[in-house]
This record gives sequence, C-alpha cells and structure tokens, in this order.
Amino acid sequence: MLVNADIYVKDIPGSLVRSLEPISAVDGNIVGVVHNREQVIDGMISVNLTFNVESEKLETLKSIWKSRDVVIAKMGSVAGTVPMDYILIGNADCTFTEKLMKEAAEAVALSSYEINASSQTNGEGRTIRISAKLETKEDAKKLDAFMVESCAKKKLTCIRGLTA
Repeated sequence: MLVNADIYVKDIPGSLVRSLEPISAVDGNIVGVVHNREQVIDGMISVNLTFNVESEKLETLKSIWKSRDVVIAKMGSVAGTVPMDYILIGNADCTFTEKLMKEAAEAVALSSYEINASSQTNGEGRTIRISAKLETKEDAKKLDAFMVESCAKKKLTCIRGLTA
C-alpha cells in the first residue's frame, strides 16, 4: 500500500534518520521525503513521507515511531483506494448514520468516510450523502451489500453513485 504521512521530529541532529529507519525495519520502501525546516511546532520539524508498506505492518511502524518520540500528524493511503458514494433518503438521523458506518468499518476495510446530511424538511426525512474510500474492490462489493441490507431494514432508499 502506498502511504503518505505527515510527521514531526525533534529538531536535533539524527532525528530525521531515526524517523526513516523504522520504515525499512518493517520492510517498507521510501518513495519521497520532504523535510520542511520552516514548519516548526514545539521544537519539532514537519516531515512529509511517501512510502510503500504492507498494511498489516503499519501498526508496528506507528509503535516504533511512538517509542522514538515521532508525532504522527496525518497518515493515509495515497493510491489504491476504491471510492464509493451513497445517498440515503428517508427517516434517518446522524446517530443512525454514525452507527451504520461504525458497523461498516467492522465489516470491511474502510480507508476513510465522510457523511453530509441535509436538514429534515416537513417531516419527510432527510438526505444523507456518504462518501467512502475502501482498500479493495472486494471490500467495495461487501460495503454495497451491507448498505443495501441495512437501508432496507430501516426502510431507507439507498442510491449508490457511479464512479469513473
């Protein structure tokens, strides 16, 4: 998996190297490094990394970084995600939608998701848009089946968006 991470390392000699070594320790391969000496927070310098690593080794990498006082500001998959969009129409609230997506995250490998809800109008329900990014096409198929089944139980209309 191709990963992009924004980390912060101490502004002392050797910190950058100490933050990069763990990537190879988990059999990762560094693609790019941007060491931004102008972006300093609490004596720590911003570093943007792009690297390839097996997804199951990310937790090990995070643990190593934590033990070396590396702060992870942001980390996510760069490529290889499958986008899925859904529109739910009917009597659903934000609590239901959050619960739905937590259950979905237990069933499939969600890289990320975003929820947008309209205001309820005239007691006729609301429109909820869910945009998700999944790690594999197989997970996208599983999410599709999960969404259709869950919406049917709640008597919601579920429309899946088309992606290019």
